[in-house]
Amino acid sequence: MTKSEMLFERGIKHIPGGVNSPVRAFGSVGETPRFIASAKGSHLTDADGRTYLDYVGSWGPMILGHGHPAVLEAVEQACKKGLSFGAATEAEVEMAELICSIVPSIEMVRMVNSGTEAVMSAVRASRGYTGRNKLVKFAGCYHGHSDAMLVKAGSGVMTAGVPDSAGVPSGCTEDTLTAVYNDLESVEKLFEAYGKEIAAVIVEPAGANMGVVLPEKGFLEGLRRICTEHGSLLIFDEVITGFRLGLSGAQGYYGIEPDLTTFGKIIGGGMPVGAYGGRKEIMEMVAPAGPVYQAGTLSGNPVAMAAGLAQIRLLRDTPGFYEELHKKSGRLFTGMEEILKEAEKPWQLNHIGSLGCLFFTEQPVRDYASAKTSDTEAFARYFSHMLKEGIYLAPSQFEAMFVSSAVTEEEIDETLTAVRRYFMK
Repeated sequence: MTKSEMLFERGIKHIPGGVNSPVRAFGSVGETPRFIASAKGSHLTDADGRTYLDYVGSWGPMILGHGHPAVLEAVEQACKKGLSFGAATEAEVEMAELICSIVPSIEMVRMVNSGTEAVMSAVRASRGYTGRNKLVKFAGCYHGHSDAMLVKAGSGVMTAGVPDSAGVPSGCTEDTLTAVYNDLESVEKLFEAYGKEIAAVIVEPAGANMGVVLPEKGFLEGLRRICTEHGSLLIFDEVITGFRLGLSGAQGYYGIEPDLTTFGKIIGGGMPVGAYGGRKEIMEMVAPAGPVYQAGTLSGNPVAMAAGLAQIRLLRDTPGFYEELHKKSGRLFTGMEEILKEAEKPWQLNHIGSLGCLFFTEQPVRDYASAKTSDTEAFARYFSHMLKEGIYLAPSQFEAMFVSSAVTEEEIDETLTAVRRYFMK
């Protein structure tokens, strides 16, 4: 028995399912979770000493790779001054100034502790600002595990085969309306029926929790138009895409300005953090400036802020960072497409920038329904092969591959060789 297997057995006795988040479970791929002992650069090392080339990157934030010297130095210096104060710090102000200077749609921002909390708070702010209650979300888009968001959600919820969640009262979701991703008509029908009651539309501008699903031409522009016409707010959930698709995220990539934006752990260099921000008149509704209450002792934690400031400044100040990352990622994804074509496999590979997902379905994936046509057993076999080859992928058909700048050209070649061995056998 491996050490990971032993740790899993111990974990099951005291942790639900043996893991502290469903996406860490390997049940859907027929494997035992690998318990990670350390990470450096582009690699993870598990409790048994086996090293893997990492395409999960802590689910996105490790865009620079693990243990970047500048980020570690910033964390070490911050730790020496204290781990938590529950009080205002200069680092919080610097982070707010940095985000507002980079993302054009954000004039004010509030730090929180996770992407889930950021979304929950942005939704509350939108309701407080508009005086309306209803919210439009899209099937397959995951916006954290707050009650109102667990309606046809993606990510770990899809993997578990549970479209909603037990323990969520019906009253918590009665104001959540569900539309179809990439289908403006479905959104327009909801506005025809409930337009004067809809506070906001929340969307992943590039879906990354039902696998990677890209917005079709005109979709995001249509959402912006509909929200403006009806006096509703447009919320971009950029927990995955923020500072990943580019310095100004998906909104910069696609040229669409939302009213509110949510961010996650990438702005903390991988540490527990989140944020939401937007136009000043909306954000001034948030306490203590306004009547929309939201608080958190650990919000703006000084160590997390130090890590985030170091990482974002590196992203901002490194010439050609995103161009190089996208070029490297493009070689990986294009290479995978060429192998699939050569092997005459009809699977779908969706990708954008440094995000990608191989769907085991013959049908083009453009929404939740088409993503669900994927053969999850076929994915499980592919996952197991890649794990044996030393390639660490997300243990779910419905998650993204994240490429970091630490991945080398040689490591991309190694990955493509592993893919070729599987599909050309």
